[in-house]
Amino acid sequence: METEVLSRKDLGGSLPVENVQALASNNLKEIPPRYIRPEIEHEEVSMEDSLQIPVVDMSKLIGDPLGHGDELAKLHLACKDWGFFQLINHGVSSEVIEKIKSDTEEFFQLPLEEKKAYAQLPNHIEGYGQAFVVSEEQKLDWGDMLFLLSRPVSLRNLTFWPTLPTSFRVTNQEQWQMGTYNTSTRCINRQHRRHH
Repeated sequence: METEVLSRKDLGGSLPVENVQALASNNLKEIPPRYIRPEIEHEEVSMEDSLQIPVVDMSKLIGDPLGHGDELAKLHLACKDWGFFQLINHGVSSEVIEKIKSDTEEFFQLPLEEKKAYAQLPNHIEGYGQAFVVSEEQKLDWGDMLFLLSRPVSLRNLTFWPTLPTSFRVTNQEQWQMGTYNTSTRCINRQHRRHH
């Protein structure tokens, strides 16, 4: 088995920017130019096309290596063409998914000052804010995020893991400790490297 050593510096960093929630609460008359993307042409989206979100079956990716080629190709195209996909048959119960979603929603409903306790540090990627900001001219997304590293455990920094809601850490850590996500991710990464 191949072992990869990953360090925090391999993950990149991010320049600090003002939180979108703070900007939005300033009763702006206009959206700041940094958040406007005129270079993106707005195409009309038909309802039929919008329902074609790629679906990837995890059980086919981690099963028999001889039979996962089609599913691996679907995963590759979903990442390349869409940037996201729906993952099915991943082994995570719907109860756990709903609990993680509700804990995350509860975190984002906290007052801004409470969320700032988990703010990204300059030149780091983890925490509350915006990730992958590399220049002052870069166009940004109109939304804040919470970026956490859960695997490998050696890189997990609980400083950035919210304590509110009180179940947030417990729910997320229990799931990651079960290894469901880690095992699946490792299998996909290993298979992807073989094909590219």
